[in-house]
Amino acid sequence: MVLLLLGLIALLGIGAHTVTDGIRSSVGFDVVLSDSVKTSEVNALKQVLTSSPYALSVAYRSSDDAMARWQQDTGEDLMEVLGVNPFNGEIEVKVRPQYAATDSLALIIKPVAKMAGVKKVTVNARMIDDVNRNLRAVFVVLGVVALILLVISLALINNTVHLDIYSQRFLIHTMTLVGATGAFIRRPFLVSNVISGLIAGLIADMILAGGIVAIGSGDPVISSLVTWNEVAVVLAGVVLAGMLICLVASVFSTNRYLYASYDDMFK
Repeated sequence: MVLLLLGLIALLGIGAHTVTDGIRSSVGFDVVLSDSVKTSEVNALKQVLTSSPYALSVAYRSSDDAMARWQQDTGEDLMEVLGVNPFNGEIEVKVRPQYAATDSLALIIKPVAKMAGVKKVTVNARMIDDVNRNLRAVFVVLGVVALILLVISLALINNTVHLDIYSQRFLIHTMTLVGATGAFIRRPFLVSNVISGLIAGLIADMILAGGIVAIGSGDPVISSLVTWNEVAVVLAGVVLAGMLICLVASVFSTNRYLYASYDDMFK
């Protein structure tokens, strides 16, 4: 159960990171084109933006597309009211998650605004700051919860291993009296607990894998948050964590009684 909890924490963290990247991938800026922009300038600008390392997607909307979108959203026909199309062509740029910050966008926008055919560049800095602030708060809460659960998990496994070795403390003391070395005494306890950690990890992996398959078949959106490659890494990590934690706990618990006196056996 402890290893299952660790696996759930890891999968939850991966899923939260995927959601965060998805939210930040919707952040970007709009390049408003000038009225007299030429088709060659638009194509050149699109090519430059598309080939830039920060661009995740680049979409061009003509003034007619902007008018059609306005009519669809508001139901108003500005051509009838104004007699002209008030909208300019735009290029919508979505940036990669690592660039979704106001300081990064400020450095990106500055040279773009000076390109030929560009009237202005607009970006909703307040929305970006709000998104990043909320995401940081979520990750802080998730990190604190994960740390608390991890400490509890380590304590539970350590206590379980310690109780197992505690029940055999007189056997350990007897072996030391007959001249057995520390390595000889430790070996069976270490092997036994490492095997226990391996078995526990495999059982936890089966439960996790079964839960992922069940959830994925019922909700494709949730299943898309974690890839099977990431799941495989988590499952392997659960098994290794179980073996390593049991190994370390066995070493400390065995050493505690290995060099203890007979009177200490009753403490």
